[in-house]
Amino acid sequence: MNDIKNKYVSPLSTRYASDEMQYLFSENKKFKTWRKLWIALAKAEQKLGLNITDEQIKELEDNADNINYDVAEAQEKIVRHDVMAHVHAYGKLCPKAAGIIHLGATSCYVGDNTDIIIMRDAAKVIQKKLLAVIKNLSSFADEYKSLPCLAYTHLQPAQLTTVGKRATLWINELLMDLEELEHRLSLLKLLGSKGTTGTQASFMELFDGDEEKVKLLEKYIAEEVGFAECVPVSGQTYSRKVDAYMLSVLSGIAQSAYKFSNDLRILQSFEEMEEPFESKQIGSSAMPYKRNPMRSERISALARYVITDSLNPALTAGTQWFERTLDDSANKRIAVSEAFLAVDAILNIYINVSDGLVVYPKIVERRVMEKLPYMATETILMKSVEKGANRQEQHERLRVHSHAAAAKVRLEGGINDLIDRIAADDSFMLTREEIDECLSPELFTGRSANQTTEFLNNDVYPVLAKYGDIDIKAELKV
Repeated sequence: MNDIKNKYVSPLSTRYASDEMQYLFSENKKFKTWRKLWIALAKAEQKLGLNITDEQIKELEDNADNINYDVAEAQEKIVRHDVMAHVHAYGKLCPKAAGIIHLGATSCYVGDNTDIIIMRDAAKVIQKKLLAVIKNLSSFADEYKSLPCLAYTHLQPAQLTTVGKRATLWINELLMDLEELEHRLSLLKLLGSKGTTGTQASFMELFDGDEEKVKLLEKYIAEEVGFAECVPVSGQTYSRKVDAYMLSVLSGIAQSAYKFSNDLRILQSFEEMEEPFESKQIGSSAMPYKRNPMRSERISALARYVITDSLNPALTAGTQWFERTLDDSANKRIAVSEAFLAVDAILNIYINVSDGLVVYPKIVERRVMEKLPYMATETILMKSVEKGANRQEQHERLRVHSHAAAAKVRLEGGINDLIDRIAADDSFMLTREEIDECLSPELFTGRSANQTTEFLNNDVYPVLAKYGDIDIKAELKV
């Protein structure tokens, strides 16, 4: 029974990853790329003097996208070799060119070069979506750059910051990820035509020992498929450290998204901020009032998967014996593709959430004012000393009053009456009006607003401008 409902299907496909990313790791993309590489090989070999005709190349080009899967699958059952099965299937469609398909190449010519091409294309999708998140968060940071809020160290209230300044921390990590991704893309090279053990022996034979032609062959192939160069040396495969490096970048993106999602989940618990919540959305099957941060929770869940998955290519890279061993294959085809699909899913959610972040300024202000009296004590102390009070004596009085006010809040459930206590203490020599002047939240945010503006102008907007118009909306399946 060939019913899809009776088979495991990855949630990355059914629930999370975009169609765009799924296509890049699809059978069609893979096998069409194999054929493009066979065409590139034939063109380069013809250019360098082998007996390959224009008619043969045209036949290959005309059938590049016509994948006869039934023939390939039947042949693979016989030969137990996917590349040779597809060489056979392509040859059935291109009888005139059948004899020159894959000429001089080994399986990794199509397999590894295709993997590099797909990684490049997938990384560019990730790059585009990273920029969309950065753009969304930049607008948010600018809008709320001056709104004071509690800052935390050790998840305990510390000095104030602003809502926008906090968003710059999220953006800054994404800029770091973008820089790493750009670096990896700039270093990405095609495997080229290296042969079975990386020595190019088969091509030396094809070109009668002409090393210059063998080197030009790689140059022409790379140009045909959009690469500047091929790796200088290899065994049968490109170094699996390339996969490890790329997944390290993806892990970094997951880490940044994880931090954001955790921050937002905590802020939603504080009721200061909220991810988008649709009018018909249900937060809980049992508790109708619930507004759970399920999108941020999903980012967290997928991020953990990616961070863990990034270990796979690192282990694979370290266990490639000599010129190659095949224990990379099964691991690699799962680990690399699913890391890209999962990060794509993370960024889809991140785009969606960052495009609709909700802030509740009154709640933010209320929570600031609950803690502000403690933060204002140093300013009150200095004003009192200016009036002639003894610093050490007033410091002790502030300590006693602060602890008494805290006890009232924690033990009795009362309000923070620290300011009332200070105002009633004549030793401070301050009027209530003078004390209240110390309670403006803006006095305690430092350079937060200006830091945000400077960061956006100097570090973010130039990056966004470099890539032009970025307008991506992410519709989530669930």
